Amino acid sequence: MRIRSIHPADHAQLLQLWRRTPGIRLRAEDELEPFCAYLQRNPELSLLLEDDAGHAVGSLLVGHDGRRGYLQHLLVDSPFRGQGWAKALLQEALRRLALLGIRKSHVFVLEDAPEALAFWQMQRGWVARDDIRVYSTTGD
Repeated sequence: MRIRSIHPADHAQLLQLWRRTPGIRLRAEDELEPFCAYLQRNPELSLLLEDDAGHAVGSLLVGHDGRRGYLQHLLVDSPFRGQGWAKALLQEALRRLALLGIRKSHVFVLEDAPEALAFWQMQRGWVARDDIRVYSTTGD
């Protein structure tokens, strides 16, 4: 198993992984063109966990706005869970962001993703916010 930066060529494998993972909601922004634009805007930040055969078994999309990091699609495929890989992806992402001077990050977790909610509730240094409400464009 190894963690490396995500490349555009990984998109098809990642889509398969994301589609079979409960709690991940795909949007138009996950299609190839916006995915590649995201990687180009945030070079070497997004992470892929691959097994010894080179198959994608985990991911973490990582971006920033110059002040704050934003984490999306943190997941490890079910056969590889419980071995600390999600935490390893998170630590590597935060390390890479810190090299850019970014020390605070946000993650948005869907209410209907109990495994993701449980993971984030167990992370030291992360707290659920009750002082803000997130609004998003509808895409219409």
